[in-house]
Amino acid sequence: MSPPTSLAPRPLPIFRRTVIDTWRSTLVWTLALAAVLLLYLPLYPSMNGADMRSLISSLPPELVNALGYEDILSGPGYVQATFFGLLGFVLVTAAAVSWGSTAIAGAEESGRLELVLSHGVGRVHYALETALGILTRLLWFAVSTAAVVLALNGPSELGLDAADVVAAEAAWLGLGYLSGSVAMAAGALTGRRTVALGTAAGVAAAGYVMNALANQNPDLGWLRNLSPYSWAYRNDPLAEGFDVTGLGLLAAACALFTALAVWALNRRDVLG
Repeated sequence: MSPPTSLAPRPLPIFRRTVIDTWRSTLVWTLALAAVLLLYLPLYPSMNGADMRSLISSLPPELVNALGYEDILSGPGYVQATFFGLLGFVLVTAAAVSWGSTAIAGAEESGRLELVLSHGVGRVHYALETALGILTRLLWFAVSTAAVVLALNGPSELGLDAADVVAAEAAWLGLGYLSGSVAMAAGALTGRRTVALGTAAGVAAAGYVMNALANQNPDLGWLRNLSPYSWAYRNDPLAEGFDVTGLGLLAAACALFTALAVWALNRRDVLG
């Protein structure tokens, strides 16, 4: 008679459940990102003409710099200005903030967090596995959008280098996860989903505004040191490749806010 099979618990239960339970929203966000790319990137050959050049030259230089349009007539500049620096930034931030605010604060308000913790799941494990779930879904966004960008590169005459696309995706991923980690930390500190949403959205918006102000006025260039958006894009990754310093700052900030979320959840009275 064969010995009984060991029924050891499956690893990373919170991570697996987080990813499985949100596959529909992940798919919707993926389709939205792909739709933006499919809508805008094929327009580049028609946009890169005399009329567009005349329009850009007629705009105030401060406005052009604030919007990041100073290099929009090149393929890399166009993709950066229309997707990574604008619509893609908005979409990845919205997804990350939504998931991050739901991860701890939303789960606490619904009572799900108390139920999970009462079944012997450690708070540190819960926070870390939830953070890993957010990062994994954002990584999927980076992989899927990179595939679409590279597929459209030739037909849309963008002239992008594959390595530079990877660099842009890395910066975009870091920027997105930073918003998610801020939402997690704010939610863990307060237990309020609205606070987590507002804090993370405010940090993302402030970073964008500080970068725009720094681009308009040389005297405000120091604001780039405080702007996560500027950390990601001050050296255009689609044209210049990886910016180790900028990526390092993003990674450090992501680690800091993730650790803050773990610490805050571990010290607060969630179970009452």
